Amino acid sequence: MNILVTGGTKGIGKAVALRFSAPGNKVLLNYFHDDHAANAAKAEVAAIGATPILLKYNVGDFHQVREMSTVIKSEVDSIDLIVHCATGIVRGNSLEIPPEEWRKAVEISSLSLIDIVREVRPLLKRGSNIIALSSKGATSAIPHYAALGTTKAFTHSIIQYMAKELAPHGIRANIVAAGPIDTEAFRTMFGDSAKARLEAAAKANPSGRNITFDDITETIYGITKPELQMIQGQVVFVDGGLYL
Repeated sequence: MNILVTGGTKGIGKAVALRFSAPGNKVLLNYFHDDHAANAAKAEVAAIGATPILLKYNVGDFHQVREMSTVIKSEVDSIDLIVHCATGIVRGNSLEIPPEEWRKAVEISSLSLIDIVREVRPLLKRGSNIIALSSKGATSAIPHYAALGTTKAFTHSIIQYMAKELAPHGIRANIVAAGPIDTEAFRTMFGDSAKARLEAAAKANPSGRNITFDDITETIYGITKPELQMIQGQVVFVDGGLYL
C-alpha cells in the first residue's frame, strides 16, 4: 500500500502516517519547514516497518507540487490513499488578515488539494481514496478562525466535485472533520487560550472527553475500507457528539 500524507510529519498528519505504517507499505511524508520533526517522523515510520519517503515541498506553490509529483512517480507506481492535512495557519478575523496571508491560506489549505490530485491522477487506481481533514470552523464562524474555517469550507466543495468526477473510476473522496485536539496548529491558532479551550471542550462533550489521534486515524482507516466504497463525497465528524 502506498500512502501520501500532506503535512505528514506533525500532528494529525503524522498520526495518520503512523497508522498506515505497516510493513511493506510506502509512506510519502510531505512537509515544508521543520526538518527535525520530519526526520523524527521518518524514523518512527521506519521503526514500524514501512518505507518512509520525505517530500520537502511547499504544496501552496503549484510549481513545487509539480516537482513533488515527479519524485512521487519515481518512487511508486500507484497511490492507494491521499490524506490532505496541510494547512496554512493564519490567525485573525476576515477583514483583519492581510491580502497576501489570505492568498497563502487558500493556496496551502485548498488549492493545493486540486493541484496534488491532478498531478498524481495517473497513479490513482480503482480503490484509491482521497481524504481531506476539516473542522467545525468550515460551517460555523469562530473568532480569529476565518482563514482556516473558510478554506476548510472551500475544501468541502472541492471534495464533493472530486467525488462525483472520480466515482466512475472507482476512486473515492471524503472529508473527516475533527473536534478540538491538542496539536501545534491548534496552539498556534488559539495561543494562550488553547489549553482552556480544550478543557472546556472536554467538559462540554457528551462523551466525557476530547477526541484523540486514534479516534481520527481509526475513522480514516475505517472509511477507506473497500467494504465502504459507497461512502462518497461525505463529511464524517469525529467529535464525540460535541457539535450536536
